[in-house]
Formats: sequence, C-alpha cells, structure tokens
Amino acid sequence: MRQRDGSASRRVAVCSASVSSSALSSGARRLDSLTGLRWWAAFGVFLFHMRNMVTFPPELQWIVANGHLGVTFFFVLSGFVLTWSWKRNTPVRAFYWRRFARIYPLHLIALVLAVPVFYSISARPEDWWVKPLDWSVLGLSVLVIQGWWLAPSILFSGNPAAWTLTVEAFFYALHPAIVRVAGRLSARRALVVAGGVLLLAAMLRLGIAVWPDGPLAHLPEPIMHLPSFIVGLLLAWAYREGWRLRVPVALPAFAMGIWLLLAALPAASALRAAFAFTPEIVTALCALVIAASASRELDGRPGLNASRPLVALGEWSFAFYLVHATLVYTAISVVGTQQGSAAHTVMWSAMLLAVALVSSWLLHRFIERPLERRLRGWQDLRLSAESGGKAKASR
Repeated sequence: MRQRDGSASRRVAVCSASVSSSALSSGARRLDSLTGLRWWAAFGVFLFHMRNMVTFPPELQWIVANGHLGVTFFFVLSGFVLTWSWKRNTPVRAFYWRRFARIYPLHLIALVLAVPVFYSISARPEDWWVKPLDWSVLGLSVLVIQGWWLAPSILFSGNPAAWTLTVEAFFYALHPAIVRVAGRLSARRALVVAGGVLLLAAMLRLGIAVWPDGPLAHLPEPIMHLPSFIVGLLLAWAYREGWRLRVPVALPAFAMGIWLLLAALPAASALRAAFAFTPEIVTALCALVIAASASRELDGRPGLNASRPLVALGEWSFAFYLVHATLVYTAISVVGTQQGSAAHTVMWSAMLLAVALVSSWLLHRFIERPLERRLRGWQDLRLSAESGGKAKASR
C-alpha cells in the first residue's frame, strides 16, 4: 500500500572491518541467508493483508500494521543481490532478458488468477475490493506499468500486489547504468554516497510534509522507492570492494522493532514529527540486516536463515507474494470477515497461510522455475552462438 509517512532518524552504532582486495568476492557466490530473509519480508506483507479478514490482538497490531514495510526490504535486497551477482562481461540485453524471465511469466499467471477475484462485470460490485471490469486499466497491469499512476484503481489494478513489479522493473532498467557509476567508487565512498542518498530521501520526505499539495507529493511509487534500491546497490558494491559489517543480525532487527513500537505508542506522540521518516529509517535498518547477514555467511556462519526450510520458503516467496492477496480476498468473499478471539485469528491465519504456501510451492515448482529456465536457456544458446560466430570471424 502507498505510504508517505515515516520516522525521524536514529543513529545506529555499527562496527566494520575491511578486508583486502584479494579477498573480494566475485559476486558469484550465492548467499542463502538473504534468500531466507526474503521469506520474513513476504510473511510480514501477508499479515498486513490478513488484517482485512481477522482481528489481531492489540499487542500485535503495531507490528502487523507495519507488515507492508516488507516491500521496502525487497527493494533494498533487490539492489544488493543484483549488484552482488553482477558481472562486467554480461551484456545489458542479457541482463534485461533474465530479469524478464524471472518476474514476467509468473506475474502474468498471477494476474489471470487475480482478475476474477478483484473485478466484476457489474457496474456496482458488492464487495469494496472489487472493481468494475476495465480492460484498458488491466492492460497497464499486463505491461507492468500500473505503478506509475497514483489513483488506487490503477496503482492496485489487476493483481493488487503487483504494483511493486513496476517499481522493480524501473530498478532493473536503471541498474546497468547505476552500477557502472558505482563501480568507480571505493568501499568507503560507496557507503558515504549511500548515506547521502538516505539524506536526500529524508529531505524529500520533509518537503512533502511541509508542502503537501506541492509537486513532490505527486511523485509516483517507482521514484519514491528508488533510494531503497540505490542504498542496497551501493552496499553490495562496498561488499564487493571488501567492506564488512560485523554485528549480530538481531541488533538492527531489534532496533527496527523498537522504532516501530515507539511509533505506535500514544505516549510517543511528542516524537510524531520524527516518525514521519520511518521509510528512511526502515531502509537503513533493512540495509544493516542484509549487511550483517551477508557478513555472517561470508565468514562461514550462515545461521538460521540459511537453513534448508527457510531457503525453500525464500525461493517460494515471489510466488507467495503474488498470490497471497488473491487467496485472502477469495476467502473473505466466501466466508466473510472473521472477528473473534486470538485463537480464532490464529486458526484462520494458519489456514490461509497453509493454502498460500502450497499454492506458492506449486507455482514455483511447475511454472516459475521451469519457465525461467527455458527462457534463460533460449537466450544462453543465442549468446553462445553469437560468441562462436565472432570467434570464427576473428580467425
């Protein structure tokens, strides 16, 4: 969902250690702990949408209501992973095709599944989340450009969760250019620039707060979330240059929880202006969680998030993210909202979670992974043929 409000900054003490350039990772090594972390972000978004069906206990409302911030984690992680795995000799068109193969086939399937749930041929649908069928708006979703509009009927058109794919597609388009600029930076300078990006994002947030009817308040989501991606990108470049953040992963995660809890407490109303910068604070803390996790795994201590079950859940998380809202609102249309005790909430949440997990596994196993492999394999054959042709021509 669209969020323009957030929180003021808190300084987080970090300790780092440099390593020599000879220890620089090529970026080819997979970091399973980051895959496992994807699951927790997706789970947070799931809980956020479950609020529309069940009532969570007051002591959990503060964290469930912030589940949408899981998408911020995705954006930071996207910048980090794409840059960590980036290879200088990969053609730009190959990069773009691989990103298309990664997200588009499953997006299209999830969109087809979502349309009967979120659209109706009736001019006045009975359910508040159902919209009159509009093929032109759905066309924007097919093209993955709906996120450039602010009107909710367009931004959340098609599959409501898919607006983030517009943001990701924008990041993918910019990544080859940005990473080449970042490649001129040392680890220290990359971190300084990342701090500057966060500062600029906070100034943008301040400008929106001071001038709520000004042009800054009408910036589309891809622009608003770009700082999160760039911070992740610069952090990964610092890691490629040998920088490491060696703090317990729990430390920035705990700091994030404390910040969000304080933002929810009525007693903290005096700090309300500070909490307007929560998106920037969360971006910084997500970056620290990712950095601490990466350091731990590179040091040979991958931890719980690199365990096989969590890595599997992380691999399914894209499918889970795309279908969970469709399943939640399908359940609401069938059985209605379920107001009741905490046990009642746990029961319905567990049932929907189980259905979403099975669905995401099926989609990942039989659609997402096979289609991605086929599309990437097709391109690899073309690149191989082209390189072979050039080699013969040079003889």
